[in-house]
This record gives sequence, C-alpha cells and structure tokens, in this order.
Amino acid sequence: MRKPKPPPRVNELVDRRLSSSPADAEDIVRRILGASVAGDRYLPWDELRRRPPPDGLSSEEWWISVKLARNGMQRALPLTGKQGAKLTYALPDEVLRGIEMVDKHTSGRIGIPELVTHDAPTRDRYVISSLIEEAITSSQLEGASTTHKVAKDMLRTGRKPRTRSERMIVNNYVGMLHVREVRHEPLTPALICKFHRIITERTLDDPDNCGRIQLPGDDRVVVADDEGEVMHDPPPAEELPERLQRLCDFANGASDTAYVPPVVRAVIAHFMLAYDHPFVDGNGRTARLLFYWSMLSQDYWLAEFLPISRLLAKAPAKYARSFLHSEQDDGDLTYFVLYQLGIIQRAINDLQEYLGRKVTETRRLREGLAAMSRQFNHRQMALLEHAIKNPGAHYTVASHGRSHNVVPQTARTDLQNLERQGLLTRITSKRSYAWIPAEDLDGRLPIGSPEVVKRSRSRPRRATPAARR
Repeated sequence: MRKPKPPPRVNELVDRRLSSSPADAEDIVRRILGASVAGDRYLPWDELRRRPPPDGLSSEEWWISVKLARNGMQRALPLTGKQGAKLTYALPDEVLRGIEMVDKHTSGRIGIPELVTHDAPTRDRYVISSLIEEAITSSQLEGASTTHKVAKDMLRTGRKPRTRSERMIVNNYVGMLHVREVRHEPLTPALICKFHRIITERTLDDPDNCGRIQLPGDDRVVVADDEGEVMHDPPPAEELPERLQRLCDFANGASDTAYVPPVVRAVIAHFMLAYDHPFVDGNGRTARLLFYWSMLSQDYWLAEFLPISRLLAKAPAKYARSFLHSEQDDGDLTYFVLYQLGIIQRAINDLQEYLGRKVTETRRLREGLAAMSRQFNHRQMALLEHAIKNPGAHYTVASHGRSHNVVPQTARTDLQNLERQGLLTRITSKRSYAWIPAEDLDGRLPIGSPEVVKRSRSRPRRATPAARR
C-alpha cells in the first residue's frame, strides 16, 4: 500500500508564501481568507492536492484556507497521540448526515421488517449468520486464508479447527458471542485483555502473550506494509496502562469532556485501540470487537446484524489510509470517523437489501408450504429453503442447533421429522449421522410457484361424509 503524503504545516506554508511575495501579502491573505470551503468534502491533503483548487489559489493556499476553516470546528477529545498531543474530531455536514442515518437505522425500527424485529427465532438466525460473517472476514483482514465456504461450514457444524487460520475464525466467533454477553458491563482494561485472550487463544507463537499488553522492555510491535515500510509506530509500552484506562473511561462516557455522539464514540474507541496497539498481535480484531461492544452498549441494537469487516476487507488499503490520514494531520480523527460512518451506512443498506430478499423468499416459501398438508416450524422452513438452493448440503444435529440457537434434542427432532416425511435422507458421517436433501425435494415442495399456490387455495374442499349423505 502506498503511504499517503503527509500534509504540509500550515504555519510553514504561510511563512513561505508571505516571504516569497512580501509586497502582495495583503492580497494573498485576503484571497486565502475569502476562499469558500462551505459544503466541501472533508478531504485529506493527499487527495486535495490532486484536485483543481478554487480560482486564484494554489493547492497550498487552498490547504491553508481549508485548515483555517477546520480549526474553528475542532472538538478536543480526552485522548492523546504520541508525546501527549491532543486528538480532535470535527462535525462537518458529512459527519452529521452519517450520524443521523446510523442513528435512524440502528437504534430504531425504521425500515426493518417485522420478521426480524418481532420474530425472535428468525432474529436469532440472522444474528448468528451475521456473527459468522464478521468472524470470518475480520480474521481474513489479518491474514486468515481459509475459504469462506469452508469456514462457514466449520462454524455451523461445530467442527474443530484444523489450521491456525481456522482457529482465528473460531476464536473471533467466540469473541463476538462474548461481546453480546457483556454488552452492558463497563469497559475495563481487564475486559479488553479478555477480548484479546479469546481471539488469540492457540494462535500466537508464545501463548503467554494471549491477553497480555506489551511491557516495558518488550520489542514494541509496529505496523508495517508488505515491503517493511513502517506505517505506524505506536506509543511506548510504558504508557499503555494509563492509555487503556483513559480509553475505557472515554468508552464508558466517564471522561470529563464535551458530549460525543454515541456512534462517533464507538468509532473513536475502535481507532484508539488500533492506534495504541497494546498487544503483540490481534490488535485489529480486538479493535473491531471493541467497536461492536461500544455500539451494543449504547443501544445500537442493529449493530449485531452488521458485518462491517466484510466491507473493510474489500478495500483494506482504504481502511489503513483512513488511520494514517488522521494520524498525519495533527491527530484529526475526522477522516477515520467519516470512513467508518460510510462503512456502517453501506452495511445498513446491504442489510436492508438482504432482508428484503429474505422476506420475499420466506413469504414465498411459506405460501408454498401452506399449499401442502404438512406443517413445518420456522427452523424446518429455513432448512428446506436452504436445501432447495444447496442440494449438496449436509445437516447435522450440531449445525442445525447452532444455526437456530436451540438444544440438540430440538434440532434432532426437526431433522427426524423431515426425514420421516421424505424431505431429507439420513446418511452415516464419521460414526454419526447427517442428513442431506432428498433427490426430488424440488418436486415435493411447490415453492416459488404462484400458480401452484393459487390452485391449492382455490381447490374445492372434499365433501365430508355427512355432506355426501
């Protein structure tokens, strides 16, 4: 990844510009101060310098104008960079629009089908699917090389991981489940270390590093690209205990600071854990777990449906640059906040499209099943829907139970009932049993055929014996 070009110092630009044309100083100042930046995107220097500046200004003069305008809207945080430099963020229109969209769609019920908001079993199924997706892609962001299909099958069936990459994914899934359990507990350095211990268990060269922050005297772990160029040199290990405590106070809303919008608080907590880089490995995964904890603890209930790492993994360089832009520009975290708000908004849009498709498919499935004399519960309908799309699928008591968060006996009863009706076929699998879709499953279920459903509804009822008499 190409490291972004750091912005020039504004005071140095001003001194150089004025000293080069002292006779034109008054005109230069007037043009800079008079340049309009209202409504402009909050671009970092590395992008702004490539765009045509407003008439009459050079790129450097435009940057001076932009920075002067932004300095007036900076809000101080109770968090610091290296050497104690204060970190800040701003609330330009871009950020405010992003906050409004996230607040509207992740803490309320707008636009979310009742199938999710009021049907607890269906909600559990969607949550589990999202947790699986997040566990896989968050691990892939940090090098896990297992394919998506293999990883998903492993999590659903409960198969033990065979490789380090698979162990990373299982650990991440367990970590996501733990975040759900402790969402209402206050954040502490010990809880952050527990997050790290869960996601790194049996994946580090030295097991003693699981859940342990780096100590003075340790070789401090830096962030470097594939060619060895250092992208980020974190603060000294001596500062980590105090920095983690300040991060926890901030995340808990216990810092003596001005109001910070909740979603911004979650995003900044994500940034700070990655910035401080307290662990020898797994900092990115821990930071993303911390983001989920912060969102859920602040009642953004829909956050557990949003696998943000899937979108981050599509453009990891942009994710990394959003960190670097904030670090390079005097600790202005607005760049990272904007990028993460964009990711959350895209995840919400993807979720709404996905749920729209699922609601339509589920409705069609139920119409098809209603045309038959047999009755199925919601778990069986979900399995049949999946089986029709995946004729090579295998189902076990463990995988069915995990997918729907039910005990083994309930899962076994579901599968055996479908087997008795000829919709699943039982096979032997590794000294146990599994079920596969019946060969003619499509022909047995009139799913997706409005004509069949319509005929079944309009079919005259068979006369009863009393009526025939």
